[in-house]
Amino acid sequence: MNRSTLLLPIFIIAVALGLSSIFIVDEREKALVLQFGQIKAEHEEPGLYFKIPLIQEVVRYDDRILGLDVEPLEVTPLDDRRLVVDAFARYRIADARMFRQAVGAQGLALAETRIDTLLQAQMREVLGSVTSSDILSEDRSALASRIRGRAADEARALGVEIIDVRLKRTDLPEQNLDATFARMRAEREREAADEVARGKEAAQRVRAQADRTRVELVSDSQRQSEIIRGEADAKRNAIFAEAYGADQEFFDFYRSLAAYRESLKNGNSTMVMAPDSEFFDYLKSTTKK
Repeated sequence: MNRSTLLLPIFIIAVALGLSSIFIVDEREKALVLQFGQIKAEHEEPGLYFKIPLIQEVVRYDDRILGLDVEPLEVTPLDDRRLVVDAFARYRIADARMFRQAVGAQGLALAETRIDTLLQAQMREVLGSVTSSDILSEDRSALASRIRGRAADEARALGVEIIDVRLKRTDLPEQNLDATFARMRAEREREAADEVARGKEAAQRVRAQADRTRVELVSDSQRQSEIIRGEADAKRNAIFAEAYGADQEFFDFYRSLAAYRESLKNGNSTMVMAPDSEFFDYLKSTTKK
């Protein structure tokens, strides 16, 4: 048998063993070297590393910030108004060695289950110590910070750092929606009725004030018109008296013409009188008899 034929398989096996002893850790991950389940080395910096082929294995963990949607949780605040709270968390694996010891070979699946459980416990405790108005207010970020702070202390035992916790949505339980909507509708209808009543009261006040102002204006106008009319009548009578004193014949003539004009208008009633009546004196001749 040719010697080169014997060396070729050995060379291939050696190359395979050499390649299997080399592994690369990039900047997005952390790696643990395990030997029969025991941690022999931890690598957090990116680079090229070595392990014993066939005996040691490499377990990698994501070193980036990870997200977790917490299961919706029903809580009972201080005012006994039950709410369903939906939240999410941001976390990262801070200590790969401790993380491996805490969750074993199940990795992220078990870790996220345990994180979800402790977050729900802290949410129930924190949100149960305040009223529903506090939970629904814009300042609920303070409540999320309290939940994150308490959960972070317990998460350290998993080798996990809780970076942030946010309350995404807060709803009423499905069975309470109809009753709550009915109560809200009744409150809004009561407020609307109050507004309508106040509007009618204000309208009545404005209407009464307008009527009073109208009466006062009409009364004042009538009073002023009577005064003006009286002054005009007095001035007219004075003019008539002065004219009568100046020329009695002309005054009689003027008064007769005025009487003719009023008596002979279209539509006046028929007058029956003697032809020699004094009423027609100025129609008979140019000189009064």
